[in-house]
Amino acid sequence: MKKVLIIIFVLFTMQAFAVDKSTTFNNDIFQKAQLEGKTVVINSWNETCTTCKAQIKILDQAQNEFKNIIFLSFEQTKDKDIAKQLGIDYWTTIVVYKNNKEVYRSIGETNKAKIYELIKS
Repeated sequence: MKKVLIIIFVLFTMQAFAVDKSTTFNNDIFQKAQLEGKTVVINSWNETCTTCKAQIKILDQAQNEFKNIIFLSFEQTKDKDIAKQLGIDYWTTIVVYKNNKEVYRSIGETNKAKIYELIKS
């Protein structure tokens, strides 16, 4: 019985650390937001990446706070066509577009204040 409880605990613990994200990037949404001059934040991530998990946590909080900004994400290794279209070569990449142009690109940034500053500027 003890082994069963340990297995259940380990499975739940692993789920708690798993990236709870799916690909939300959609080219139609992206293009429409660009044409309307909206701010768009794109995050490239990978399921096993700990830096990605930290970024996702920050970006999820930002999405709740910045209602007028479009947040899109994609899984780097599964959505290679999106990565190629956006010129994103690495997991942990955050790209911010404003007024139909890229204004910021970061690889591996996990400082919440810095990420928020770039989204707001």
